[in-house]
Amino acid sequence: MTTVTTTDLSFSLLQGESLLDGLERTGHEVEYQCRSGYCGACRLTLLDGSVSYAEPPLAFIGQSEILPCCCTVTGPIRIECRTASQAELPLETEQQVFDF
Repeated sequence: MTTVTTTDLSFSLLQGESLLDGLERTGHEVEYQCRSGYCGACRLTLLDGSVSYAEPPLAFIGQSEILPCCCTVTGPIRIECRTASQAELPLETEQQVFDF
C-alpha cells in the first residue's frame, strides 16, 4: 500500500485503486471529467514523491503537476489537495477593519 499525504490528512491507496479513486474515497475535493488524462480537469500539484504514466497524458501538465485519474503512484507522495469539508474554507483569514 502506498501512502498519500494531502493538505488535510494521510491515507493509503488500496490495491489496484487509482489516486483519483483514493482521493474520492477519503472525501477530497477533486474536479474531474474524462478520468483518462484527456481533459486535465483533475490536475493537482505534486509537492513530494513521484508518479508514472502507462501512456503520456494528452492533457498538458506542468513540471510539478499530476493527473490523479491516470497516474500510477510509485511511492509515498505529498500533494496539494483538500477534503471537501475544508475546501470551502479560505486558506488564510484576513481581518478587515472598517472606519466609520
